Amino acid sequence: MAQKRKPGKRSKKKKASRINRGLWIILLILLVMLFSAILLLMYDQYKQRPSDKPVSSYPIPTAPTTKPTRPTTKSTPTSKPTTPAGKVSYTSLHIPQYTTSSTECVAHHTGYTVSFNTKYQIPNWVGYELTREKTKGDAKRSNRFVSDPTMPECCAHTSDYTQSGYDRGHMVPAADMKWNTRAMEETFFLSNICPQHPDLNQKRWKELEDKVRDWAIADSAIIIVCGPLINTKSRKTVGKNKVKVPEGFFKVILSPYKENPEAIGFIFKNKKAVNPLHTYVVSVDSVESLTGLDFFSELPDSIEEKIEARTNLVYWGLK
Repeated sequence: MAQKRKPGKRSKKKKASRINRGLWIILLILLVMLFSAILLLMYDQYKQRPSDKPVSSYPIPTAPTTKPTRPTTKSTPTSKPTTPAGKVSYTSLHIPQYTTSSTECVAHHTGYTVSFNTKYQIPNWVGYELTREKTKGDAKRSNRFVSDPTMPECCAHTSDYTQSGYDRGHMVPAADMKWNTRAMEETFFLSNICPQHPDLNQKRWKELEDKVRDWAIADSAIIIVCGPLINTKSRKTVGKNKVKVPEGFFKVILSPYKENPEAIGFIFKNKKAVNPLHTYVVSVDSVESLTGLDFFSELPDSIEEKIEARTNLVYWGLK
């Protein structure tokens, strides 16, 4: 009768080899799964990364760190936009949204809205709509600068600018309010005024104001938002009320009611400006990066993102 052969050393080695091979396969599978998980995590982080926006070469001011106080004052609300027949109507295109915190006191005047910085005694921004009809009128320029009566926090005084070397620079120009005497007078509220270099205020800034009225006539209605660029580290002020001297100024303009809306931005340093106007043009995205403001957010995203990323000099007659 044949006897069963007991397993020898060779069979034991084969069995151990098969076990080791299985362990290596399991380890390899685990490594592949770990590597795949890492790749998926990196891909998800890449997709969630905020998109880069073009940044102007102008130095970015440090944003104020105090919490926003919107709104703290009330006044006469602005009139609703006058739009061409059949066009969608917007009501708040002239009011930007903050992407950073800021100190402000908001007032709605007859022809414009102002966000006033109570710490620096100058506006953060002013916004308004200018229609073709509003470019006409015979309201007299008052030239009477006064503190904003709707804002007890507005402590700036016209004497703060006397012999300072700076003009009382309008953000909303008086000439845009010829359609209404009260609107005209309210442009001389010191909540609408900044210390502005004379050779900027009286030259390129004024040239742009004139262009804005031409664009309002051509396009039936446009939206304007403008204001100072503040360097929080600078201690430069004027007058006993320590009115802050801006590092520069911005202005963004939107033509919302054309078949293909367009927008454009401008950045000026607060100094003599003699270069051609088109050299101060930047994208609206660039101004948003400098100011921490989100302009024209009432527009559909598909339109807003497109027009804020480009600068169409031909459309605006600057090329």
